[in-house]
Amino acid sequence: MTPAAAADSIRPSSPAPGTKRPRRRRSTGQTWTLVALILISLFTVAPLIAVVILALSPADAPTIPHAIPEALTFDNIIRIFRVGEFPLWVWNSVVYSVVSVVIVLFTAAMAAYALARKRFPGRNALLWSIIATLMVPMQATLIPTFILVAGAGGVNTLWGLILPTLANAQAVFLIRQFVMDMPDELFDAARIDGAGEWRTFVSIVLPLIKPVLATLAIFVFLWHWNDLLWPLVVGQSDEARTLTVGLATLNTETVSTSNIMAAALISFVPCFLIFIFLQRHIVESITASGIKG
Repeated sequence: MTPAAAADSIRPSSPAPGTKRPRRRRSTGQTWTLVALILISLFTVAPLIAVVILALSPADAPTIPHAIPEALTFDNIIRIFRVGEFPLWVWNSVVYSVVSVVIVLFTAAMAAYALARKRFPGRNALLWSIIATLMVPMQATLIPTFILVAGAGGVNTLWGLILPTLANAQAVFLIRQFVMDMPDELFDAARIDGAGEWRTFVSIVLPLIKPVLATLAIFVFLWHWNDLLWPLVVGQSDEARTLTVGLATLNTETVSTSNIMAAALISFVPCFLIFIFLQRHIVESITASGIKG
């Protein structure tokens, strides 16, 4: 027998066409990893499930942790909109979050484009000054910012709530890194075609940085929607409160736990929806940031 024939005789035969290959058994390590992930997921989701059950439990009915209600109702959600200025709190949070997201992303994108593609004296000093602000905690600038806003008459107003939060150094830095990875040929072609700075920014830069803008939109929205400290300081009247501050004040009033959980569930829904609609852009942003040139 020749060496080639001997090698063919000991080589494992391939399965016949149309037959399924046997599945590989999952190793013990993979099984324990899967079990651990399931347990962690249950512990993570359990508080949210408890909030949903409490929010939808009928009034005066036994509920968790003592029992699970037999039927669920939306009466608590309807009733919470009649408590105090709750609809106004929701509106203030929507305006505070949406307006801040739009202005922060637009101004940060323009600043990032200038810092990444323009050459001017003091550019690096300006960039490092912006990055240095990330090291300053908000609590250190809270009192000076409040004095400036109060002196301008911004207490208990939406513009006083929004204006101090529009300078976002983290957004400028992240978008700048994204713009720097763009090929120089795109900007050279735009100059050859006679495009000005504004047209280059709108027609080339903005469409290409959509993934990072969507990712930042999620983080900026969640930050403003869940912000408590600054709205608590500026919104001193009941009409100027945001939803987070209103939820904190409900504990001091004669409001049932089910109604408070209903308000908490309402505050969770916008965060969940914006993440569901924009989550694919997070993957696109991570993928694009790893591709150079």
